[in-house]
Amino acid sequence: MPVLVIYNPVSGDRSAKALFDDHVLPLLHQHKVTPDKVVATESSGHVGKIVADFLASSTVHGPISVVLGSGDGTLHELINVLNTIPSSKPLPRIHLALVPAGTANALYASLFPPSPGDDPIQYKLKSVQAFVSENHRSIPLNLAVNVISPPHVPPPAKTGPKQVSISAVVASTALHASILHDSEALRASDPTIERFKTAARQNITRWYYASVKLFPRKGPEVVEVYDPETGGFVAHEASTEDDPIVDLIGPFAYFLSTVNVDRLEPAFRISPKAKNMLEEEGAAALDLIIVRPMRDPSYTMDSEDTRKAFAEKVGAVLGAAYQDGAHIALRYAEDGSIVSEGTGPTVVEYVRCGGWEWEPDDVDERAHLVCADGEILTIPTEGKATCTAATPMNDSTGFAIYA
Repeated sequence: MPVLVIYNPVSGDRSAKALFDDHVLPLLHQHKVTPDKVVATESSGHVGKIVADFLASSTVHGPISVVLGSGDGTLHELINVLNTIPSSKPLPRIHLALVPAGTANALYASLFPPSPGDDPIQYKLKSVQAFVSENHRSIPLNLAVNVISPPHVPPPAKTGPKQVSISAVVASTALHASILHDSEALRASDPTIERFKTAARQNITRWYYASVKLFPRKGPEVVEVYDPETGGFVAHEASTEDDPIVDLIGPFAYFLSTVNVDRLEPAFRISPKAKNMLEEEGAAALDLIIVRPMRDPSYTMDSEDTRKAFAEKVGAVLGAAYQDGAHIALRYAEDGSIVSEGTGPTVVEYVRCGGWEWEPDDVDERAHLVCADGEILTIPTEGKATCTAATPMNDSTGFAIYA
């Protein structure tokens, strides 16, 4: 099987080149793996062109292996470039040995949850070790297909083109999209995870007005919601086999879906039950985390003071996500305070579904932002965004991770 070695030298703390020179390439040599190419990316999207050019020139039509040193953003570029480059032959399955060199490395941390006693270098080599092992296996990735649609216009006028972005980790609106949008301005001064926390503080009092539809996944045929009492997912009260689509109204404080991952940082387990889906056969699913202020029993009206008070509760949710995903068990007491037991409404609506549709209020500018694996998309006026979970068409296509 052909082997490409690619790393992004400016990912994260810019240590990828040293990591590959000192550890990754010697490990491959030790196991008699000779790469067909070793390439450092030079610009945004370059990783996809490297792989596409290799596939176009190769006489091998089967799967290939790519040792990829990057963060989630470079993987996002690879997937999207390969899905947009015209090709006379279908893409083969691309098996990836990930080397975490980005800022958060959500996919890697989800597949290889870190432990306090891990050696920092050896931890980063786990996927490569899986690749060079005699009995290696790879886990197929599900994907989330995000489509930004302009408003429909009556003929003879033509509706504008749709924008498509495919994510392998996260698709979000509301607070998370605002955080990612603003964190880019902080990247130069702070390349660490701390810049996300700074951006969160800048945006945590915002609410986002939109109407939402949730669609079921194949198999259950209904939208499901996590029940802290049973510790599992049950049919959403508004979803039945005859009428499975769930409609939600805003405002929203948090709206984020994941695919393949249970965390966005090594300790930030925002969708703690999601990793189980990787081991399950069948239809892909999105794990969706929603926080809506109007579920708070103490809510009376939207005001600056109300938003400031609710921001503390959003902060409590995000803080609990760092406590091994404890936020999904939080409930409201009758007075609106947050408790970890009782029978009150859950603070977080933790949904498992096949897709969602987000139609923002036209006057709410920030509600028009969508984040797909760090890429920020903007919904046009009177437009909408949809996100749909997808599985590989067959065992010969798509992407898989050595783990």
